[in-house]
Amino acid sequence: MSKILDQRVFDKENMFGKGQENSGLSEYFTGKSYVNPLTKLGESTVALANVTFEPGCRNNWHIHHAQTGGGQILICTAGSGWYQEEGKDAVSLEPGMVIVIPPEVKHWHGAKADSWFSHIAMSVPGTETNNEWLEAVDDQTYGQL
Repeated sequence: MSKILDQRVFDKENMFGKGQENSGLSEYFTGKSYVNPLTKLGESTVALANVTFEPGCRNNWHIHHAQTGGGQILICTAGSGWYQEEGKDAVSLEPGMVIVIPPEVKHWHGAKADSWFSHIAMSVPGTETNNEWLEAVDDQTYGQL
């Protein structure tokens, strides 16, 4: 396991950098997250960003909608986290893991309670793509992981 609670140790492991606080989407996260864009807007049809979650931080349930294509790919890079699709058990995330999230799948992801966590998030190109943010992952559900 790659659990890292000490932020200084984590920052050394987090090769793509923490970036800036994700204040623009903070209403869709429990705890603080940070974003370091790896591609510039308009530079490519694929958007890449390193997303970092403080211990206990997770995003709300959400769905990546698309008429064609779409979805998201997560490439885990540092620390330890969780990924869960609706109706399925949570998956423990460790560096080197790749999670492919098809469009129209309700899910959430974030850090474990006792570890910082980072992943590269890739938006898969498609037509009529958008992200629908839903309810927060409740503390009881999260606490049982």
